[in-house]
Amino acid sequence: MTNAKPPQRSDEALLDLVQRKSFLFFWDGAHPVSFLARDRTGLESDAEDDLVSIGGSGFGVLAIVVAAARGFVTREAAAERLMAMVRFLERTPSYHGLFPHFMNGRTGATIPFGRKDDGGDLVETALLFQGLLCARAYFNADGVEQELRNHITWLWSEVEWSWHARDGRKALTWHWSPNNGFSIDVEVRGWNECLIAYVLAAAAPRYCIDPIVYHAGYAQSRTFLNGRTYYGLELPLGPDYGGPLFFAHYSFCGLDPRGLVDDYADYWRQNVQHTVINHTHCVLNPGGFKGYGPSSWGLTASDDPAGYMAHAPDLDNGVISPTAALSSFPYAPAEAMRALRHFHDDLGDWIFGRFGFVDAFSQTHGWRAETYLAIDQGPIVAMIENYRSGLLWRLFMSDPDVRRGLTRLRFRSPHLGGQT
Repeated sequence: MTNAKPPQRSDEALLDLVQRKSFLFFWDGAHPVSFLARDRTGLESDAEDDLVSIGGSGFGVLAIVVAAARGFVTREAAAERLMAMVRFLERTPSYHGLFPHFMNGRTGATIPFGRKDDGGDLVETALLFQGLLCARAYFNADGVEQELRNHITWLWSEVEWSWHARDGRKALTWHWSPNNGFSIDVEVRGWNECLIAYVLAAAAPRYCIDPIVYHAGYAQSRTFLNGRTYYGLELPLGPDYGGPLFFAHYSFCGLDPRGLVDDYADYWRQNVQHTVINHTHCVLNPGGFKGYGPSSWGLTASDDPAGYMAHAPDLDNGVISPTAALSSFPYAPAEAMRALRHFHDDLGDWIFGRFGFVDAFSQTHGWRAETYLAIDQGPIVAMIENYRSGLLWRLFMSDPDVRRGLTRLRFRSPHLGGQT
């Protein structure tokens, strides 16, 4: 009698499994008091501290919406969980309506990200509201769903995006602190993961920015326009070789890049080119790293043997981050599925566990992360869903405020009734 290999899951069954497992990071692994997303947690046990991530919680909201739609949890349980999260956020300190990067999930107190970074974080707040606006669109029934929508709308209307462009600033400022003001003085300029912040700042119902802040700020960075060729592929925007792949994921968990065009780029083409350059680099493997190839690719910001690193083709030390390939399903589905098969079927005993894939691994270094990370698990759930059904793209792009913001910034999209 031979030991037969278990039958391989179908592609659809494997996608279900990975979405469900990654979602559990935000459900079973959520903070037990606030139900917000822990920044990271271990392979076998949850973090012992109370640190939660605001941007990670935004991705968690998206994951909960997907879970309700897929039947991983009931719609009622999802709405109740989100209501508890929103009520907790209402009781925490905010900074002109913005939230900090980290907070204490038990008390709501701000946990400084840095010595002067102890106040509002514009980009983390944008990632949170990308999720909350999708939830507001999805949960459209009466009862607790109506209550949830009302509370999200109140939080959304209180965010003073314009505060971060005050005193004539031509770009949004990333941080503001009640103790240090704007002294960090980091302007949000592109190309990077921050497009969502400008769209929401232009979409805000009360405290919106003037569109000139986008055109004269975000779009005028030295690394915004590119137009050069890498591995035979022209890259419209961004740094050399495109940078880490999360640039193509974070803003586009809600923003639908299909047919999305403005004065500067076609964002579908931008994200596809960025993804293919990243994939091609790993296939060609100029660094000679062990394990790289068509079935094992994907460079982005993640945990690393030395701590944390924004991996990219021009900053490559042999570390593969599963979220990079798996969150790229909309842009390179065949290549992403090949990577998923390899990660799960060949390496799964090493890198697949209770909340899906570990944050990163390196066969060159014989290393795997002993962590799951919120900002990497969340996009896996969201972007696989957008590949499978377009759900989050439809929800976000149907929001009247979002549509207003995109129109104010001169974007064109099929969702806005225009042709590209």
